[in-house]
Amino acid sequence: MLTPREIVEELDKYIIGQDEAKRCVAIALRNRARRQMLPEEIRDEVAPKNIIMIGPTGVGKTEIARRLSRLANAPFIKVEASKYTEVGYVGRDVESIIRDLTDLAVSMVRSEHMEMVRDKAEKLAQEKVLDILIPPPPKRRRRRKADEDEMD
Repeated sequence: MLTPREIVEELDKYIIGQDEAKRCVAIALRNRARRQMLPEEIRDEVAPKNIIMIGPTGVGKTEIARRLSRLANAPFIKVEASKYTEVGYVGRDVESIIRDLTDLAVSMVRSEHMEMVRDKAEKLAQEKVLDILIPPPPKRRRRRKADEDEMD
């Protein structure tokens, strides 16, 4: 778990200025990690804190959020809110923002899982191909068969 100082140092590599904003989001990210370490019984009592970044165009709000999401290994989606504000904060438009973020999060988790499964599958496939091309000695075959039976 990175300290707020380490988070700010990482953000400093990409973002010039906005020192107070970087410090605030670094503390918020650290607090989020600390809340997740609490026992489940009291975790619900400690309300998560959200971040609202307000400022003119071009000051670095999006880049801070994008870099922070990478540090936290969390999904990031940029939504142009002006197209949603005409309708207001209720209704189908806001639901579509949430749906987009949910889809991105599911896709991210699915990709991570696929990567883990892919490595294991490649290793097993290579072993099978080698066994077909160069059969192992009889003693090893029995052991490998027992290992395969355990995996099923």
